[in-house]
Amino acid sequence: MEQGLSRTRARDLDKFIEVHLLPNTSFRTEVKAAIKIICDFLKERCFRGATHPVRVSKVVKGGSSGKGTALKGRSDADLVVFLNNLHSFEDQLERRGEFIEEIRKQLCNFQRELHIWVKIEVQSSWWPNPRALSFKLSSFQHQQEVEFDVLPAYDVLGQLNYIKPHPQIYADLIRECTSLGKEGEFSTCFTELQRNFLKSRPTKLKSLIRLVKHWYQLCKEKLGKPLPQQYALELLTVYAWERGSGVTEFNTAQGFRTVLELVVEYRQLRIYWTEYYDFQHEDVSKYLLRQLRKDRPVILDPADPTGNVAGSNSVGWQRLAEEALAWLQYPCFKSWDGSRVPPWDVPMEVEFPYLEVDENWTCILL
Repeated sequence: MEQGLSRTRARDLDKFIEVHLLPNTSFRTEVKAAIKIICDFLKERCFRGATHPVRVSKVVKGGSSGKGTALKGRSDADLVVFLNNLHSFEDQLERRGEFIEEIRKQLCNFQRELHIWVKIEVQSSWWPNPRALSFKLSSFQHQQEVEFDVLPAYDVLGQLNYIKPHPQIYADLIRECTSLGKEGEFSTCFTELQRNFLKSRPTKLKSLIRLVKHWYQLCKEKLGKPLPQQYALELLTVYAWERGSGVTEFNTAQGFRTVLELVVEYRQLRIYWTEYYDFQHEDVSKYLLRQLRKDRPVILDPADPTGNVAGSNSVGWQRLAEEALAWLQYPCFKSWDGSRVPPWDVPMEVEFPYLEVDENWTCILL
């Protein structure tokens, strides 16, 4: 597959995505039906026999399946189980283990009565307080599998019937994360926002994300760990498209090259969005300023300001940048006449507003 992509001409990248990266339609339908069965089980039956009353407010599908960016033969999904029994982020941290154990036990029992066309393989965890329960759905017909993580979460957003959460939600998140030393730990609570951020994007942008993810997986197979988070590359792709194109139809090779150029210049990256949080709330503003002034690369999760998905993995970024630099010479970035496809003109950083801070640390947006 590496040779297939690296030898593909720029004009043929769309065809490469269509043939090699788009999931099998019948398998996707099959998995969707199985997911529904499991979601219904988690919401309606899983905790029915628990020793103490547990109420599931909703089950949200995240991951590539939820966002619409799954790769052929390499799907993953997060099933986030929001529990009314959790009343704070700290509560989630302390009690998630007991809920995961109950889900594991009930899911194993539930599999015995299933008569669906997939196999459920529950993965064991060696951690005393695991963050997620992992399992696989395997298709006998298509010889493909989907990896799942089931994650209990505090339902901080409630029934999401608004576009932008109240800023106090983020102020509370920041306060608890910093006091616990667990920044980025509670991104699962904002799964709906992460999913919505990507799900509504144009189909061709999702195809470009698939291409970048495929390239990332090739790098991972070749280089091993450490590498930056794949999610960072997904967000980098969205950013490149927003700032460099913004239209539903665009040149895939240009988009692909732009993302790799950004990877090469990772030391300059400072990227964030204000779709769900911004500088209007004093506590959130002060925190955002601290985040954005950290050593680069900085790519903030658009749904969770405490999550810098670019991380502090400078070694991983350096290795990925070297690989990206080599790939930029490949035929997939060359036009029919042999010239190199130009990248989009995209800034390496997003400016943030100047905030005047007085002696009492009161921020005034100017």
